[in-house]
Amino acid sequence: MKQGIHPKYEQTKIQCACGAVFETGSTKKDMRVESCSNCHPFFTGRQKLVDTGGRVDKFKKRFGMK
Repeated sequence: MKQGIHPKYEQTKIQCACGAVFETGSTKKDMRVESCSNCHPFFTGRQKLVDTGGRVDKFKKRFGMK
């Protein structure tokens, strides 16, 4: 491999919005995520509503809904 062209691979901490913290290796330092395997609906079987950037409010405003 060529020297000096590869990103530095180091231990990093990933924090979820639910409060779970995972330690893993990555080229990025300390990441924050919206959902993880502890709270994602696919893994838990529970439905979770996620309103990304107020899309529902934007839709209601556009079409005059209250």
